[in-house]
Amino acid sequence: MKEHSIEIAVIPGDGIGKEVVPAAIQVLDQVNAQFGININWTWFDWGCERFHACGSMMPEDGLEQLARFDAIFLGAVGFPGVPDHVSLWGLLIPIRRRFEQYANVRPIRLLKGIRSPLRDRKPKDIDFIVVRENNEGEYSEIGGRLYTGTDREMCMQEAVFTRQGVDRILRYAFELAGTRKRRHVTSATKSNGIKITMPYWDERFADIAARYPGISTDQYHIDILAAHFVLHPDWFDVVVGSNLFGDILSDLGPAVAGTIGIAPSANINPDRTSPSMFEPVHGSAPDIAGKGMANPIGQIWSGAMMLEFLGHADAHDRIMHAIEAALADTQVLTPDMGGRGNTLSLAGQILEHCRRAE
Repeated sequence: MKEHSIEIAVIPGDGIGKEVVPAAIQVLDQVNAQFGININWTWFDWGCERFHACGSMMPEDGLEQLARFDAIFLGAVGFPGVPDHVSLWGLLIPIRRRFEQYANVRPIRLLKGIRSPLRDRKPKDIDFIVVRENNEGEYSEIGGRLYTGTDREMCMQEAVFTRQGVDRILRYAFELAGTRKRRHVTSATKSNGIKITMPYWDERFADIAARYPGISTDQYHIDILAAHFVLHPDWFDVVVGSNLFGDILSDLGPAVAGTIGIAPSANINPDRTSPSMFEPVHGSAPDIAGKGMANPIGQIWSGAMMLEFLGHADAHDRIMHAIEAALADTQVLTPDMGGRGNTLSLAGQILEHCRRAE
């Protein structure tokens, strides 16, 4: 017997988002039927095409429309012809901030069947999570320009680190580490060069760490931390960073795990007072949009994370097992993984493995 309907807002967005989102929903619908999960998908055609047609990425009441949903399933944002700062600040970032999705969670795993560019690395060597502060930090709106167009032109943008914002993301990282086998948190900092905000981050990290005596810790400056992601990915379990540092590290992470095409993410409102949003990390990839060659795994994995967040861990696990089983078939691997497959063939193979598991 199916439970009450879960309401999900679907925003395919731009570029390959329009290809990987329908493919992912096919897989999710199959698994939902197997587990009696009743999801009602409501589609929104918001994005850069709408911007060209209407002058905005979403309607004026777009956030009010989204507020009633249990979660948001996003494809990608951004396309040539619309500056990135316009597209992101017109859709993605307002959603993250309005709904206080302050924890951006990005798993990094070397899946069986994918070859890492790092020599001799095996799946057991790369399995960690980047937790990125998602609402403040370096990505603020405070600042401006002066004397524009003259030789005295200047611009300034302020980073914002509040105790509430820093403490809650650090607590989230420690709580997450407590659910994992290694129980370890790494902090990304740059307090040797950024004189005010990063020493403050370090102080708050030390204070929060003291409240979790069962969790081991370390911290690295962001430059050497990026090097260690390449040289020693096996060192890491949960890595927590500011908005900017977390953003950079969570793209580097899937690169060392083989391809950014498989990378999922969750924009979490841990208090569940507003909907959370689930999206792949790969972006809109306009260079391959419309060619049917995009890797759907990042979108499918993001959907699995959404099901887990909504209380369906078994459905999440089935999808992940199906992804790993599908990766054993080199005929369906997409070009980013060194194969000749396409979006539909890879998604179809994952779908078939979900069916077989029933």
